[in-house]
Amino acid sequence: MHLNPNTSINDSKNQDQSKIKRIVSVDLLRGLVMVLMTLDHTRDFFSNVRFNPLDIDQSNIFLFLTRWITHLCAPSFIFLAGVAAYLSLKRGKTKQQLARFLLIRGFWLIFLELTIVSLAWTFYPGLFMAGILWAIGWSMIVLAILIQLPIRSIAIFGVIVIVGHNLFDSVQVEQLGNFGWIWAFLHERTMFVPIPGIRFFLVYPLIPWVGVMASGYAFGKVLTKTKTERLGWLRNLGLGLIFSFVVIRGLNFYGDPKPWSVQSSFWKTILSFINIYKYPPSLAYLLITLGIAFLLLYVFESQRSVLFKPLMIFGSVPLFFYIIHLWLIHFSAVLLALPKYGLKAFALPYLLSSAMPDDYGYDLHHVYVLWIIMLVILYPICNSFSNYKSKNKRWWLTFI
Repeated sequence: MHLNPNTSINDSKNQDQSKIKRIVSVDLLRGLVMVLMTLDHTRDFFSNVRFNPLDIDQSNIFLFLTRWITHLCAPSFIFLAGVAAYLSLKRGKTKQQLARFLLIRGFWLIFLELTIVSLAWTFYPGLFMAGILWAIGWSMIVLAILIQLPIRSIAIFGVIVIVGHNLFDSVQVEQLGNFGWIWAFLHERTMFVPIPGIRFFLVYPLIPWVGVMASGYAFGKVLTKTKTERLGWLRNLGLGLIFSFVVIRGLNFYGDPKPWSVQSSFWKTILSFINIYKYPPSLAYLLITLGIAFLLLYVFESQRSVLFKPLMIFGSVPLFFYIIHLWLIHFSAVLLALPKYGLKAFALPYLLSSAMPDDYGYDLHHVYVLWIIMLVILYPICNSFSNYKSKNKRWWLTFI
């Protein structure tokens, strides 16, 4: 999303300025999500760790938090997609035009997920990954229908889906026989083998992501308010959601399929408390991550710094960044592995750490260095594309 500072949404200069800052804050949060996502994926492809970083019995606090902080990415990304949909109405789109755009873009994202993005993850054409773009695409298709409802109804729908979906945690694919695939599509992470040699990994079930996007769409109305009102909403919602997380997680009987427990040390107990379920994202997961996202929006609304410029650039071209960063990271991992493993480096199962050679990978501090290198490479590429996109209004650019 590129902001033209000369654009005015009404005759009020103050409201026009708040419009500018509002969009900047949204792009800054989206840019931060891109940066954290790159850290997570750099760790995926380069780490020498052979266990789940969130396994508190094996992990250390630095590795755990390196993985945990990236939980912020998917909820923020999908929530902001809903926000962007609402804001497009304020830029002149009719609901009919928005619905058409959401349908086309939704199917486009699903297509990209199952082709270019899946191949970028695996370099193997027989494995199809239904990841974040899959979830966004289907959520957009659902939102194209929902936007015909009053915004209050959309907000209620989003909250009900987010709060209530953990009631169905006990329902499992194998319990539903031939209809199990429908439940996997909706609520359970599953690997399918439709025909020999073809695997379909449904990483992001649709629920509750449709609720997150619907909530983002409804929240877009808040971002059209004055700056003072926006700041109040962002601060109160952020603190309220985090407080709700502490209460619900503390009660330990609903909101996450993985209960916390007292551990051998205070810090491990804290890690157990915040070790929440992502696939699909639990109520507790969404409360803490969206709570942090609201507070970050509050900070970005309140502060302006030249240090935020890279975030603004990354956040202005999120889909372009997402596709490019996957190919860059995977190719970089292959290039660094070539001297040791030869052409086998192209076929290493980078996303299955337990299946990787014992001598592959790098310590966490090296992963951080590689992460910074990836961002340094990505910045001029994204900056050039952002400038090109801002100077050209070709229709196809709205889909990249």
